[in-house]
Amino acid sequence: MGNRNEHDTRWRLNGRINLKIMNTPKYSVIVPVYNSAKMLEELTTRIHHTLKGLNSGYEIILVDDGSADDSWNVMCRIKSADPEFLKIIRLTKNFGQHNATFCGLEHASGELLITIDDDLQTPPEEITKLIASYHNTDADLVYGFYQKKHHSFFRNIGSTLLKKSGKFFNDNPGKGSSFRLFTMDLSKKILSHVKNFVFIDELLLWYTDQIDFVQVEHHKRQEGTSGYNAFKLFKLTANLILYYSALPLRIMTYGGLISSALTFILGIYYLIRKFFYNVPAGYSSIIVTILFSTSIIVFSIGIIGEYINRIHMLQNRKPPYSIRKIL
Repeated sequence: MGNRNEHDTRWRLNGRINLKIMNTPKYSVIVPVYNSAKMLEELTTRIHHTLKGLNSGYEIILVDDGSADDSWNVMCRIKSADPEFLKIIRLTKNFGQHNATFCGLEHASGELLITIDDDLQTPPEEITKLIASYHNTDADLVYGFYQKKHHSFFRNIGSTLLKKSGKFFNDNPGKGSSFRLFTMDLSKKILSHVKNFVFIDELLLWYTDQIDFVQVEHHKRQEGTSGYNAFKLFKLTANLILYYSALPLRIMTYGGLISSALTFILGIYYLIRKFFYNVPAGYSSIIVTILFSTSIIVFSIGIIGEYINRIHMLQNRKPPYSIRKIL
């Protein structure tokens, strides 16, 4: 009798484990959504068709990042028609693309995570290229990169400057994009970071240098306009430098050393003129020296203030996003 009960218990446990394994998706596709109501149905349909052809379990996670249009209602309608593969999350306000993606990662359960924009400029069918590259290499992280991007002139300039600044200041490859694939293990590592400003690529590149790049297509935007303008790109670049590099502090250090050396040389110059040539220093030279040194001090204090402000936000544990509803 005891053996039978033990056998039944073992069978039930194994059944639960096998069911859990069967229900664990292979792929999780995370899409941050912002004012894309007109594109969501086509986007999810094309992602479905692409992943169904792989004969593996998958899930699609749509994160509404405070859209001002009808995006949430469209997401609810898609969810009601296809509840099995779709998870939708609504944030309380607009927190930004990376923060919304970060939210999606925290609610993903797939072995491989794929992030893609909501504007259909990157065809969902290109997901297969990321997956093929992952299986053909030892990479933990696969980026899709574009030979030509069909953005506006100023958006392309801003994106290029953002990538170049990341490459120069933070020693990253400078070829990344928001279309990427990486492992769940890598995702768990970056999710351990608590910052109110999240830049996913910098976190990913901190943990791995096993990176591959695959060229993918980039189409013109079908509807609406990009959520990034010149000011937002500038702000994003400034936050990237302040949060993920020590460059401003180094500028202060070396700038202070250089200004001190110049001031010392200038002082020697005026002393020589005074004692050997009896030439008075004069009002202008004194004012120029004072203004130069004061501007360096004020600039340095401003940079320190920016860092103190960010430390203050971290100490307050200000979360990167806030969720209104999950379905």
